[in-house]
Amino acid sequence: MRDPVTLCTGQTYERSNILKWFSMGHYTCPTTMQELWDDSVTPNATLQQLIHTWFATKYSAMKKRSQDVQGRAIEVLEILKKAKGQSRIEALKELRQLAAAHSTARKSLVDNGGVGSLSSLLGPFTTHAVGSEVIAILVSLDLDYSGKTNLTQPAKISLMVDMLNEGSIETRINCTRLIEMLMEGKDFVSENVSSLSLLVGLLKLVKNERHPNGVIAGLRLLKAICSHESLRASIVSIGAVSQLVELLPGFKADCIELALHILEVLSTVPEGRLALKECAKTIPNMVKLLMKVSESCTQLALAILWAVCKLAPEECGALAVEAGLAAKLLLVIQSCYNPVLKQRSAELLKLCSSNYTATNFISKCKLTTTIQ
Repeated sequence: MRDPVTLCTGQTYERSNILKWFSMGHYTCPTTMQELWDDSVTPNATLQQLIHTWFATKYSAMKKRSQDVQGRAIEVLEILKKAKGQSRIEALKELRQLAAAHSTARKSLVDNGGVGSLSSLLGPFTTHAVGSEVIAILVSLDLDYSGKTNLTQPAKISLMVDMLNEGSIETRINCTRLIEMLMEGKDFVSENVSSLSLLVGLLKLVKNERHPNGVIAGLRLLKAICSHESLRASIVSIGAVSQLVELLPGFKADCIELALHILEVLSTVPEGRLALKECAKTIPNMVKLLMKVSESCTQLALAILWAVCKLAPEECGALAVEAGLAAKLLLVIQSCYNPVLKQRSAELLKLCSSNYTATNFISKCKLTTTIQ
């Protein structure tokens, strides 16, 4: 309560609330439901003072805790500058706990040069024990342009890639998230993430179904890497296309959309289209996803099917028809409100039917009942 007032029944309420109760035509005490013999309200100064005292005490305690946390974060940051070996690891662990639990500690680290100090600990001779703690802290901070630039040095990226392949699952996820954060800068150089070792590590993370957070983190970074056209052929070269296609049925909805986005982007390069065509599960898995997850997923799956069927109309068109594509396309045309999806579905239906007579096509697709 900000302005407590008491009724003639002895019950106390917030002034604005009880006046609203009266304005609705109620002339009773909301707690006791007694009719009021006097509708005046009396300020409850004693309760108001108690409330103010309680808040002041809580605020003071909270402010002191915040100052203690900030002070300790700065203190540990200073200790790090001199600590070596196990002492350094213990200091990093404490700093990591502070950063994870308190926004004031994270802000204090950023404001007092913590990003630079932590980044300086990463290099070609950094142990994974130190590196994993440093990266766990950095991934929780707001990195500015200078901090990101510092972290994109080849030696630091190389260390992150090593830990992405060899670290614990938590460390691998943190490395993935940190690299994604670094890629958000507009001046990011694609060569920094061109390592095949990085791409292989990401695929391992995506395939680890026991850790859903790792799957989505890996897919998000793969999506970011795909945005650089020069890297798409490298992603295809490590077998990413067939592996993602085969993993699709086991993914949750958010992961399905990310994976489809990656596959759709890869279908824009010749190597990607060929890999999609040569994967036996591409067409059946894409057909199954039409009108199943979301409109966005349907649009992406249609784009992939179009790329594959356009590459080899006779071969892939026949496979698509066998997989039940025609009925799904008719469903999209009939049920979807998106004109782009309807147009793409009509074009794909026409492409798949080009090798059949009308009667044969209807019979082959078992569409007689659907059309009727």
